[in-house]
Amino acid sequence: MNKHEAPIALASLHTSTRHDSGPKHVAGTAEYIDDMIEPAGTVHAYLALSTRAHAEIVSIDYAAVKAALGVIGILTAEDIPGENDVSPSHKHDEPVFATDKVHFWGQPLFAVVAETRDQARRAAHLAKVEYRELQHHTDVRAAQAAGGKLVTEPLKLERGDIEAGLAAAPHRLKGSIAIGGQDHFYLEGHIAMAVPGEDEDVTVFSSTQHPSEVQLMVAQVLAIRHHAVTVNVRRMGGGFGGKETQGNLFAAVAALAAKKWNRACKIRPDRDDDMTATGKRHDFVVDYDVGYDDSGKIHAVDAVYGARAGFSSDLSGPVTDRALFHADNAYWYPAVRVRSEPLYTNTVSNTAFRGFGGPQGMMAAERWIEDIAYALGKDPLEIRRANFYGLDTNNVTPYHQTVEDNIIHRIVDELEASADYQARRAAILSYNQGSPILKKGIALTPVKFGISFTATWYNQAGALVHVYKDGSIHLSHGGTEMGQGLYIKVAQVLADAFGVGLDVVKIMATTTGKVPNTSATAASSGSDLNGMAAYDAARQIKERLTAHAAKLHQVAEAEVQWVQGGIQAGARFVPFAELAASAYLNRVQLSAAGFYQTPKIHWDRATGRGHPFYYFAYGASVSEVTIDTLTGEYTVDRVDILHDVGKSLNPAIDIGQVEGGFIQGMGWLTTEELVWDDKGQLRTKAPSTYKIPLASDVPAVFNVRLAEWSANAEPTIGRSKAVGEPPLMLAMSVVEALSMAVAAVADYGIAPRLDTPVTPERVLMGCERLKREARG
Repeated sequence: MNKHEAPIALASLHTSTRHDSGPKHVAGTAEYIDDMIEPAGTVHAYLALSTRAHAEIVSIDYAAVKAALGVIGILTAEDIPGENDVSPSHKHDEPVFATDKVHFWGQPLFAVVAETRDQARRAAHLAKVEYRELQHHTDVRAAQAAGGKLVTEPLKLERGDIEAGLAAAPHRLKGSIAIGGQDHFYLEGHIAMAVPGEDEDVTVFSSTQHPSEVQLMVAQVLAIRHHAVTVNVRRMGGGFGGKETQGNLFAAVAALAAKKWNRACKIRPDRDDDMTATGKRHDFVVDYDVGYDDSGKIHAVDAVYGARAGFSSDLSGPVTDRALFHADNAYWYPAVRVRSEPLYTNTVSNTAFRGFGGPQGMMAAERWIEDIAYALGKDPLEIRRANFYGLDTNNVTPYHQTVEDNIIHRIVDELEASADYQARRAAILSYNQGSPILKKGIALTPVKFGISFTATWYNQAGALVHVYKDGSIHLSHGGTEMGQGLYIKVAQVLADAFGVGLDVVKIMATTTGKVPNTSATAASSGSDLNGMAAYDAARQIKERLTAHAAKLHQVAEAEVQWVQGGIQAGARFVPFAELAASAYLNRVQLSAAGFYQTPKIHWDRATGRGHPFYYFAYGASVSEVTIDTLTGEYTVDRVDILHDVGKSLNPAIDIGQVEGGFIQGMGWLTTEELVWDDKGQLRTKAPSTYKIPLASDVPAVFNVRLAEWSANAEPTIGRSKAVGEPPLMLAMSVVEALSMAVAAVADYGIAPRLDTPVTPERVLMGCERLKREARG
C-alpha cells in the first residue's frame, strides 16, 4: 500500500461477529481438558462420597480399596500438608475431605488414585464406613423449625418507617413463596488435571471461572506460595456460576496427587456424583407482609428471605445479600425492611448460579405484585406500572442507592405495543370464558438488575497485550470463556482500538502466569472489566506508537491519527504492520499490562447502605401459555422480549445470551425440580430425573429484540451493558402467565400463589385448589 492509498475498513466493534470457537464447537474440534493429550504416566483420581446426610464417622476400613486392581494409593485429610479447606469465604468450614463428621450425603471422604479412571471409580466404592447417624434437616422450613442455625452473618436492608407504613396502608396481605433451586447442568462436568513441576511447582488445568481462586486453594492445600501454582483455562463447556468456587475441590485433589506421586493426575466425576457433590442455586422460602392502597401502590414491604445454604458458607452470604438487593426488582417501596436467613442444612453447600440470588429476590417481588392485582381485580401490569421507580423522585433503593439510569418505563411501553399485549390479553380473557378445559394466560414482567460485584475489591481486571514486529497481536486477560462470548468481545475491543482486523488478534488461554490476582468471570462483569483492561493496554501502546510515528515522520503528535488499518502521519498513511516493525527497530516497547477498576461503587454491609452497583440493566418479556386443567400439562406458546444491553459490542452474541438466559430461567421456574428423599439423598441427579429444557421447549414464537436506542450512561467499554445474568429473570413472565391461566378456573377471583418450579403437577394441584376455594 503506498502512502496515498486509502485505509481499509475493518471496523469490528458493535457488529455481529461469530463466536471465536463457533466452528470448532460445531465440528467437535474445540479442545476441553478431557480432550487434552495426557502426559506419560498420568494417574486418575476419584472421590469416595459419604452415604449419610449427617453422621459421625466411627471408622473407615480402606483394605479393599488399597487391594483393588490398579490402585496406587488413597488420599485422606492426613495426606494434606497444608490446610484441609477449600472454603471461598475463608471461614474454614469446607474441608477437602471429611474427618470426624459428615454434613451431607455426598460429602467427600477420601480420594482413590489409580492407573485408570475406571479403576479409581470402582475402588472408591469399596471402603467400609461405619457411621453414627445424627438428626438431619434438608430444607428451609425444617432448618427454621430446628432453630434457624446460619452458615454466615445475615443482612438487613431497611429504609423508611416500616411499622407505620404497614399500619397506615388501606390494605394488607401476608403470604409466602417457595422458590426452588437449580442444578447448573453444564455440558462439561467438573474436571482438573495437574502436572507436577520442579521444586514446589505445579501446573493445573481446571474447568473454572476463577483461576486465581483455584491457584489460592491449591497453594493453601499444598502449603506453598501462590507463585508456585499456575492455573490454565482455555475454555469451559458451560459454567453458569457452578464453576466459580466448586472447581476448587477437584483442582486441589488433582494437585495433591500429582505432587505426592510426581505424576500428572486427572480427576473427572461422573454426572451423578458431580450433581451430588457440588452446589446449586439456592432454594428460598420468602415470607412477606405488604401494605398497599386501592390503586395498587405499595406502601410498605416487610420480608424474610430464608435460603437453603447447605452445610458451609461457600458464597451464601453474598448470594442472599444480592437476593435482598433485588427484592425491589423495578419497584419503589416507600418503606421497606428485608432480611436474609442463610440457613445451615444437611445438603451440599449451595453456590453461585447465574443471577446470584437476584432472581429469587425478584421472584418474590413479582409474587406480591400478583397478589395485589388479584386482590384488587386488576391486570398485574397495571400494578407493576403503579409501582415503577420514578425518574426524578421515588427512586431510592432499599440499600439507599439512587436509581439514575431508569429506562424501565420506555422498555415496558415499547414491548407492550410491539407484542400487542392489550389486544392479546383481551382475546385470552374471551377465550377462557368459552373454554372449560384449556385455559390461557399472558403476562408482561420487567427486570432491573444491578451490575457489579458487591464485594468491591473484585471489581478490577488486568490484561496483557503484546504487539509483535509483524503487526500481529497477542491478547491475554483474566476473564474466562465458558461459551458466553467473552473472548471474542475483548478481541473486538482490541482490534477496534488498533484499527486492525480480528484475524490479527490472537486470543490466548487464560492463565495466572500472565495476568495475576484476577476476579471470577461472574456477576455479568466479564466484558466490562476485561474489555476495559485490554483497552487500557492498547492505549499505552498506542501512545508510544504515536510518539514514535511523529518522530519518525517529522510531524506533530497531534497530526498522527489512528485510522482503520494503521495511522495517518500527516499526509502519509502507515499500515499497522509497518508501524510495528519500525517501532521495534527504534526500540519502542510493544507490550503493556492494562488495568481497570470500576469507579463510583462502594458498599457498607454493616449499615446496609452504599452504591454497590455501577449501573442497572433493564428488560421486559411477554409470555403466553396454554394449560390443560385436567392434567396440568402446558405449553409456552409465544414469548416477546425487549432487552437493554446498552450499545451492544456484538449483537449476535448478545441476542444468543438473551435467548439462552431466558430458556435457562424458564427451566429453573418450570421443569427443573431438585428432590431429596427422607434420608437426605439427592434423587434428581441425572437427566433421567432432572429435566432441563429441550430444544422442543423453546416457544414456537420467540421474538427477541435488543433496545438498540440504549447506550450506557456510564463510560463502560463501548457504552455497552452486561448481558450474562439479567436475561434469566425475563422468564418470570412464564410463571405469571401460568398463574393467570390457573386463576381462570376461579374467574380470577383468587390469587393462585404457585410455588416454583411450576411443574405440571403444581399447575394441576393449583387448578384443583382454586376450584375448591371458589366453591367455598
